[in-house]
Amino acid sequence: MIARVHEPGTSDGWHGLIGPDGEFEPEAGRYHMYIGLFCPFAHRANLMRHLKGLTDIIDLSIVKPYPKGDDKGWPGWQFPKTNDEYPKSTVDKLFGSRYLHEVYFRDDKEYKGRYSVPALWDIKGQKMESAELLRSLQTSFNSILDPSLAAITLYPKQLQSKIDQIAEWMQRDLNSGVYKAGFADTQEAYDKNVIPVFGALNKIEKIIAENGGPYVLGREMTELDIRLYATAIRFDVAYVQHFKCNLGMIRINPKGITPRGPYPDVEDGVETDFSKIKPGGVKMQEVLDYEDSL
Repeated sequence: MIARVHEPGTSDGWHGLIGPDGEFEPEAGRYHMYIGLFCPFAHRANLMRHLKGLTDIIDLSIVKPYPKGDDKGWPGWQFPKTNDEYPKSTVDKLFGSRYLHEVYFRDDKEYKGRYSVPALWDIKGQKMESAELLRSLQTSFNSILDPSLAAITLYPKQLQSKIDQIAEWMQRDLNSGVYKAGFADTQEAYDKNVIPVFGALNKIEKIIAENGGPYVLGREMTELDIRLYATAIRFDVAYVQHFKCNLGMIRINPKGITPRGPYPDVEDGVETDFSKIKPGGVKMQEVLDYEDSL
């Protein structure tokens, strides 16, 4: 029995799966992805779209980074009126919507949740398919891909238990943790939520060093690297200042993760031997205590 993709009239998200055995068939041109370039979670899905060679199979519409809406998310992300209005953003190529919530309401007029990116729309069925794309895009279209692309996985069987174990606290304390700290509405909540962010960064720094790099688990790229990259690349420029995650910066040794400069082949003199790189970290005792708990 196929599980319900979405519970209408609730805040439940969409949980459809594309594939020969899923609720949706894999077809080129059938699905349309909605993203925002500001969003690390949308960035992760778009990175997977590129890595799996799906750019000619799934097209994009890109919302503007502002305005987002009130504290409940209303009216939510907007599309530009033209493709020239805001750099790299696009009109809604499917429906010409002004707001992303209009796309959600096309499937469920009584939807009570957030109007978030990424989202995947089924053009053929005229309904939302899923927002859980980092993992699903690795296999969803394999049956119609060239074998060389179908073989690409960032969730290899021999590493799945390690990936799952690290991904749990990486998502909780870092990927989502920066938002828990940044959107804290009391000093007490901020103090509680900022510590895990840097405990997780410390722990990841040491895991990379122990595994010899250049990826989290060593020589093989996994979805952990996609999760980490999309947050790390935004950390110093956005999360340190705007989200007040300012106990340290990634680019400054010893206050951040892998203080080795741009890598690889971007800057002369970058150390590529991870055995010679001393892991950085925030030495605040509360951070160290939290790191030990992971």
